[in-house]
Amino acid sequence: MIIYVDGDACPVTNEIISIANQRLIKVIVLKSYSHYSYRQHLGFVEEIYLDSESEAVDYKLISLVKANDLVITQDYGLASLALQKKCQVIHPRGFIFTERNIDRLLASRYQNAQIRKSGGRTKGPAPFTEKSRQQFVDTFTELIL
Repeated sequence: MIIYVDGDACPVTNEIISIANQRLIKVIVLKSYSHYSYRQHLGFVEEIYLDSESEAVDYKLISLVKANDLVITQDYGLASLALQKKCQVIHPRGFIFTERNIDRLLASRYQNAQIRKSGGRTKGPAPFTEKSRQQFVDTFTELIL
């Protein structure tokens, strides 16, 4: 198993790296150049930087993952593609994307986009809290046991 992180806006990257280090699991963090960091990681962590074009990180991540890899993303579209490749997929808030819930999530995303496109307003995500972080850590740790 390799852990792939959609890293541009991932609030739990440090937790992923720390827990993966304990289990000696390789982590690949994909980011756009606009999120470049000089931070040095241990040898089991690889950072891949890509152009800032729309979905560049998503396309690269999907080209790399294989069945049984673990993907961390908050992007429902990317989650859907990773599930089709038989990956485990988890949201940074700690819920697991599955074949059972992905269609509903994609439909909700589409519906909200249509509302915004027609001038309406939709509710944004709740603030990311320490409870959210702990939920992710608990779920992530359980998945990689």
